[in-house]
Amino acid sequence: MSQRDVERTLGKLVTDEGFRENFFGDPASAVLRAGLDLTREELDSLSNIPRAALAALGARLDGRICRLHVAGQPSYEEQRR
Repeated sequence: MSQRDVERTLGKLVTDEGFRENFFGDPASAVLRAGLDLTREELDSLSNIPRAALAALGARLDGRICRLHVAGQPSYEEQRR
């Protein structure tokens, strides 16, 4: 648990559509696979951010700083294992 991991998770939620999908399906599993250490309270807090708001913010960012997501393909974290 650290502010750094909260910030990393929030950044991934905005810039990585695949992570965002996994997170809203199973937050604890998604952060574990990404190597992030969050408390239950941090997970709950981040889970309460509207998914659409995160997607809208990500859509406004320059595509060069967002991770390309191809549906059905393993995530970057899954490929590293």
